[in-house]
Order: sequence, then C-alpha cells, then structure tokens
Amino acid sequence: MDMGVKAGGNATTIEQPKNRPSSDRRNSSDLDLWLEKAEAMGELKRITAEVSPDLEAAHITYLVGLEKSPALLFENIKGHPGHKALYNMIGCNLSRFCLMIGEEPVDHPLKAVQLLQKKLGRKMAPVEVPAASAICNQNIVEGDKIDIRMFPAQRMWPLDGGMYLGTADSVITKDPDTGRINVGTYRMMIKGPREIGVYTSPGKDGGNDRDKWWKMGKPAPIAAAYGIDPLLFLVGASSLPKTESEYEYYSGIKGSPIELFTSDLTGLPLPAHAEIIIEGHLYPDETFAEGPFGEFTGYYGRPSGATPYMRVERVRYRNNPTLTCALMADGPSNECGLFWAALRSAGIWADLQKLGVPGIQGVWSIPEAAGWGMTVVSIKQMYAGHAPQVMALAAQCTAGAYFGKYVIVVDDDIDPSNVGQVLWAMATRSRPAQSIDILRETWSTFLDPSLNPPEIRPWGSKALINACMDYKHIKSFSPRTKLDKKMYDNVVARWSELGFEGKAPVITVFEDKTSAKDVT
Repeated sequence: MDMGVKAGGNATTIEQPKNRPSSDRRNSSDLDLWLEKAEAMGELKRITAEVSPDLEAAHITYLVGLEKSPALLFENIKGHPGHKALYNMIGCNLSRFCLMIGEEPVDHPLKAVQLLQKKLGRKMAPVEVPAASAICNQNIVEGDKIDIRMFPAQRMWPLDGGMYLGTADSVITKDPDTGRINVGTYRMMIKGPREIGVYTSPGKDGGNDRDKWWKMGKPAPIAAAYGIDPLLFLVGASSLPKTESEYEYYSGIKGSPIELFTSDLTGLPLPAHAEIIIEGHLYPDETFAEGPFGEFTGYYGRPSGATPYMRVERVRYRNNPTLTCALMADGPSNECGLFWAALRSAGIWADLQKLGVPGIQGVWSIPEAAGWGMTVVSIKQMYAGHAPQVMALAAQCTAGAYFGKYVIVVDDDIDPSNVGQVLWAMATRSRPAQSIDILRETWSTFLDPSLNPPEIRPWGSKALINACMDYKHIKSFSPRTKLDKKMYDNVVARWSELGFEGKAPVITVFEDKTSAKDVT
C-alpha cells in the first residue's frame, strides 16, 4: 500500500478567509466533525459488539462493502478498551465522497469529478497554532514507556505479514534541501513496541526525502498521523507536484487552512486535530522483513522484504482515540476505489483541457477496476483522428500515465460512468482489428501481479480502445435506438401511478429523427 494517484498541478494559491475566528479545539478532532456530519446524513453505523482487530473487522468491512454501505465505526475492539477503529470511510459511497470534499451530495459521479477538479486547482497556506491546543497532545508518551501496540492495529488478510497500524494514515516528511513538507500514505507494519515499518515504492516523495537525509549522514525525521480527516487521507494518497505540500491542497479543497503545530522533536509541522501521532527517525541500514500485505489490486503485494522502520520516540494521542483504517481489496470493497477513480478522472480531464483538446464530455476511472486500472473518456467527435488523439493523451498525460492499463474512448451519447453503456459501445462500435492500439514499456507499479518476473514491474503496457463510431462513416453509421422524449416525460410523470417506487431512471439521449425514412 503505497498510494499516489496523479492529480495534476498548476494550482492557484488563494488567500485565507479574512477574520477567521480562532477556536480552542483541544477536545474536538477533525474526524469528530466529519463523523458528526456523516451520522446526521445516515451514513455512519456504530458497531458496539466486540470485534477482533485480527481479521474480523476487515472481514466484516469486506462483506458490507460489496454493496453501497455506511462508514463502519467499531466501538468495542477486542483487547483495546477505550479505542475505536473506523473502516469504509468513503468506500463506494458518492455521498460520503462529497462530504469529504466539503460539498453537498450529487446524483452523478461526473458531477463529483467536476467539483473535485475545480477544488484541486487551488491551494491555501496552513496556519500555526500552539501545541497546547492540539487534541493529540492530551496524552504524550516518550522513551521506554512507549508501546504502539496499545493502538488497535489491524491484520486485514490471512497472509498479511503482521499487524498494520498505518493504512489510512498521513506520513509527514521533509525535504532537507528545500524544506518542502510532504504528506503521503504508506503502509506501516508494527515491528515492535517502539518500531514500525514505513514501506515506500521507489520514487515516492517520502522515500526520496528519507534518502536525502541519509546522504547527509543524518537520520530522517518522520511522523505519522492516524484518526485523521478523510480529506487529509485523500491528499496524502494523491501525487501532487513534488515541489508543493499536500497541506496546501488540503486547505484549498476545504476552503480553510489546516491548523498545524511544530514538533520540538522532529521539527515537522503536525496536524493539530489528528487523534494519534507517532514521531521518530529512520536510520540507514535499519530494516526488517515487512509484508506481504493485501493490496488495492486484490492481491498480496511484494513478498516479505527489507523495509526501513521508524524508531518511535514520541507518541501523542487523544483520550479514547479512533484509528482510521483503509481496507485494500478487490471490487467495491476497496476503500480507495471511488476516491482514486475521482482523483484520476479529475486529473485526466484537467490535463486534456490544458492540452487544448476539444469535445471532452466526461472522464471516469472505473472504481471496481482497482480504482485506476481502466479509464473511460466520452467525447463529441469533431474531426478525423479525434478519438485516437484523446486515447493517446489520456493514457500518457501527467494524471493518467501511472499504472492504468486500459483507456477507452466513447461517443458523447455514452455515459462513461455507466459500465453497461461502455461495454455496449465496445461491443457494437469497436472493431478489434482496427480499434485497439498497444503502448509498450509504459510506467507501471511494483504492485501489479500480472507482470512477471517481478523485476520487470516498473514497465507495463496500455491498451487503447476506440469504442466510438467510425468517424469516416459516422454520418451513415446505423442509428441507435433511442426513446421518444415526449413519451419518456409522460412515463416519468406516471411513475408512481404505475406502481414503481423511487424515481424513474434519468435518460438524456432521445430520438431526434422524425421518420423511419431517416434510418439508413
């Protein structure tokens, strides 16, 4: 679990709200506020029965997450009285995704993508607050008194190498050359009472920061926060420009600055309203056999291998803290499927707009396809070569280059977020011999189980599938069947009278011809 969905760049810095009220929130976390809103929406289920952190909580989450489901707050963790664990923060639920980015619920995934795309285009500087106002400083433990096993670390899959404290986390590091603060999401397996692994794939910012400190002959300062605002998890799981801090993007999306305090141990700015923070240093040549770990692909990641670990020197936590957990899984139970899909979609859509490509109607990365393994772009074809151009650019733009294996382009009468419509377009409009191109030696991930032997995994390939009507013959392409707008409106108006519950399905494509003679 080493997250990093590309989200584009070129964000505009906006000013902090004027006359921002000061608040003493030493008894209230960002997660508290989010949970309160989620519960008011009917999107939180409190589980009071005793549940084990060893497989049981994750298995419950997997089964519940196969369908649209609430966030799960386990309030009675076996062996950890007074501690809670939160799973399925977002899951496959569009309403909670909107809550995470500070928006009212929307009725269509592409609307959420457009909202996120807009918000990713702005940054705001964080603000410094006194350490005394930080909720995580209600309890501070140092030295030999530390035992991070007090927290309900989870084992999620039967073959996981150990108990993982860090899944839905924010790991804070610093570039010693520039001072840039990075917030990333990395898997963290407990080694001992004062030691915890920090797994980063090659090239990730947290690992790069660590290596720079080591080249200077110094241990790398590091901190990890849990019990966090889901939005902080989202930006930590995004690959933002390497010269900029995720704290600024968090503040920009939220519309108010994140409150930080500076640690006198590591010198790192820490989120004041996280519920748990551990701090320490990474030392050269100190590794242990970390993993394997059930990953977002639905397969175990790399076998157990040498991984650096943090020597934990300070633990901060609120009274009765909640550990945020992210289940990596196949299908809709993958905690990151929906928000990775939205991040990737927003990034590719923005990149295509920056490149000046016209006619883009929507972009959707299918959540069930490991979040970002398959992307669909809907276009209004405007010229010869338009669809192939979009395929190539969507596959290799900044937001789309990493890992994604399939890029499918469809016409503007196809909803890219509707898998059924996309498959129909592929089956009726693509011509396999002419419509599929392959890009080779593309940027891949060490977590892709299909690439073997494992040493080839930095390099992958992409299939580009043109599921649009053949532009050369688009005027004579067989007309598709469409509903009559007047009759559709009539049926919608009578929906409850006809004995159906809820609302009729929304249809946006209607017949525009008036005579059977128009069918060619």
